[in-house]
Amino acid sequence: MPTTTFTKTGAKAAAEAKLDPKIFSIKDINHKLLHQAYDAYQANGRANLANTKTRGLVRGGGRKPWRQKGTGRARVGSRRNPLWRGGGIVFGPTGNENYSHKINAKSKKVAIRHALSALNSENAISVIEDFSLKAPKTAELNKLLNKIGTTGYTLVVSDNPSTELLKASNNLSDVKVVQAQYLNIARLMDCDSLVFTKPALAIVENWLKVTPKGDKG
Repeated sequence: MPTTTFTKTGAKAAAEAKLDPKIFSIKDINHKLLHQAYDAYQANGRANLANTKTRGLVRGGGRKPWRQKGTGRARVGSRRNPLWRGGGIVFGPTGNENYSHKINAKSKKVAIRHALSALNSENAISVIEDFSLKAPKTAELNKLLNKIGTTGYTLVVSDNPSTELLKASNNLSDVKVVQAQYLNIARLMDCDSLVFTKPALAIVENWLKVTPKGDKG
């Protein structure tokens, strides 16, 4: 199916790019799978940095704070008691927790197909021949994207992003440039507008192509 295609200057191209309907026109979107894939991506990228000390690791506690009887106070054996300020932490994170979620490669691909179909159903996908920025100027990139008609958070997918494109997008908080080989479910779910370069579209379609049953893909 054809989609809106633009030239390097932002004018409408004479020939429109065609989107693979098996990737961009899935009717029954599996929202449960999208949620599962998104959660798995976020969880697998989580840095396990939290680390607390138990009562056996905190400093101090070598001497009993006061004698067992005769003071009128509750008996205490160590200053490292978890009930005391500065004491150990009970059942806290140790840095060995595993937060990862398992999802197989085929499910990831299916989830990305459904995310692309959802964006396409909202007319949020555009194709541009390429970005030819002569200099890393943010204003020039912003003007080009406005001419294309992008709105909200925009994801630009390029086969080989140039230094000028990357630098120009760095100053735009609502624009993210990603290489086609690293397109993921989180970027697709977060964006409001999606812009492919023609070479990037070919790479993504080749990666996500639906293979007949019995074939390996």
